[in-house]
Amino acid sequence: MNIKIITVGKIKESFYKEAINEYTKRLSSYCKIKIIEVNDEKTKENASVNENNIVLKKEGKRILNYCSDNEYIIALAINGNKLDSIRFASKINGLGLHSNSNICFIIGGSLGLHEDVLNKADYKLSFSDMTFPHQLMRVILLEQIYRAFRINNNEPYHK
Repeated sequence: MNIKIITVGKIKESFYKEAINEYTKRLSSYCKIKIIEVNDEKTKENASVNENNIVLKKEGKRILNYCSDNEYIIALAINGNKLDSIRFASKINGLGLHSNSNICFIIGGSLGLHEDVLNKADYKLSFSDMTFPHQLMRVILLEQIYRAFRINNNEPYHK
């Protein structure tokens, strides 16, 4: 299975980098994983709706440049579907077995994702009604992907 994560912005904090590296290493036993960082746009403090939409559109274009038609695209969106870890593992397993072994996850920047990206997605996934920084969301996503592979391989995982 090939998993790609497209994310807006770079990781600056070393503790996030360490966690990302650890989960990427763990996942290498189960899949090929690739993380693509696209540049984020500077957002003014009190930007208008139109200005924010311009930022989202620019970031969205960068994201879509890395999406391909042979991938099942899962956009992380606060209004997406909520799955527990077992159902998330089942979704990953089902994609690998029945339809597509190329999965692309997309994590937006501070403003989220442009509607063009959301419309391109095959599935919208929400981890919570809460908002998380994109750096932390990358760690959470990698951990849940790792947990999904552990569950699908009947290996122990923390409940």
